[in-house]
Amino acid sequence: MSTKVSTSAPVEKGLMDKLFHLSAKGTDVKTEILAGVTTFVALAYIIFVNPNILADAGIPKEAAIASTIYATVVATLLMGLWANFPIAVAPGMGLNAFFAYYVCGVLGLPWQTALGAVFFSGLLFLVLTLGGVRQAIIKAVPMNLKSAIGVGIGLFIAFIGLKNAGIIIADKATFVAVGHLTAPEPFLACIGMILTAVLIARNVKGAMLIGILGTTLLGMIAGVVTIPKGIADIMSFTLPSVGPTLLQLNIAGAWQYGIFSIIFTFTIVELFDNMGTLIGLTRKANLMDDQGNIENIDRALTTDAVGTLFSAIFGTSTVTSYVESAAGIAEGGKTGLTALTVSALFLISLVFAPLIGIVPGFATAPALILVGAMMLAEIKHVSFDDFTDGVPAFLTVIMMPLTFSIANGFAFGFISYTFLKSLTGRFKEVSIFMWLISFAFLINFYMRLH
Repeated sequence: MSTKVSTSAPVEKGLMDKLFHLSAKGTDVKTEILAGVTTFVALAYIIFVNPNILADAGIPKEAAIASTIYATVVATLLMGLWANFPIAVAPGMGLNAFFAYYVCGVLGLPWQTALGAVFFSGLLFLVLTLGGVRQAIIKAVPMNLKSAIGVGIGLFIAFIGLKNAGIIIADKATFVAVGHLTAPEPFLACIGMILTAVLIARNVKGAMLIGILGTTLLGMIAGVVTIPKGIADIMSFTLPSVGPTLLQLNIAGAWQYGIFSIIFTFTIVELFDNMGTLIGLTRKANLMDDQGNIENIDRALTTDAVGTLFSAIFGTSTVTSYVESAAGIAEGGKTGLTALTVSALFLISLVFAPLIGIVPGFATAPALILVGAMMLAEIKHVSFDDFTDGVPAFLTVIMMPLTFSIANGFAFGFISYTFLKSLTGRFKEVSIFMWLISFAFLINFYMRLH
């Protein structure tokens, strides 16, 4: 009769086990590292996409690459070591579009001022988190509007992607029209979108990254993307410097412009986006108990706020928890060691960052379009049965892409909800926070006209 020898009981727990409580959570170092690699592959597209968006705001692209990587490294490292969550934190899609195309585009503010607004939003979010105010705000906003916000941002991101690809163009008669699809860039973007969608549908890990690289390669073959002439050209690349954006935030300018329009929107978008992501991912990782309580949730929220402060300092848009972390969680990631692995891989990617500058906008456009499509899935949680719920949700969704503004979508949704409910005698369904938010948006509209 043979007896199995236990290799774990007599052996003192290692450093990683003590630091991340691996045994207690039913995982091990190998599983966590594999999960981290999986999350990195799923999320690596942000290194390509975010700098292209920030470049549209006027930020030097190489500096945007560096700031994207550094902000991701710091925030994800903090999420892993302090909150012990298997979740990656990086500049948020939607938030970067708001930064580049509304704050710097529509409003015409310098990117330095926009970074100042990001810094203020991080401070405000930190205060709300430490003070417990976030629960009151989250409870105040109806679930229908929370879901509609995600749908609207998804449409807005997809609209940006279609525009960057040249698939849709401006038209004086119809405002928007189909672009010249036989031109190289739109044609290749369409191929890239189909390729990426097929890979995602087949559950291929790193589908978006493969799609971006594949589209770039096709662009090189077609002669619309510059090809490095040889090893000498590649070796001549230097590491991107964060110098042009480091500590360039204009805090005074952001405060002078006004807290309602920019800082408020950054804070609210980040609040709902991050909370929703954390709840979904911790549930998937079995880190939520039967009562819905999440261990270390306050640390995770604080991490996001502190990460936003660092993102402004480095020179990128607001960071948030990424739903792509679900890929690593599906591989068994349950602790901060997964996040630590992601952080280390992003730091290593800095070495290869110079090659990222080769990637054109039409190659990253399919990722924007498909991320928008994924966010549209939230529409299944939006109810249109009650007219006083359906109209605000509809206005929230439709006004974001049509006005090219996430803030306007918020405003129309919140204001219409508050007044529709009140004018139909349902005052009890409108909290004091909803009134305050609605009046803040009304004041913002008034300030824009005067």
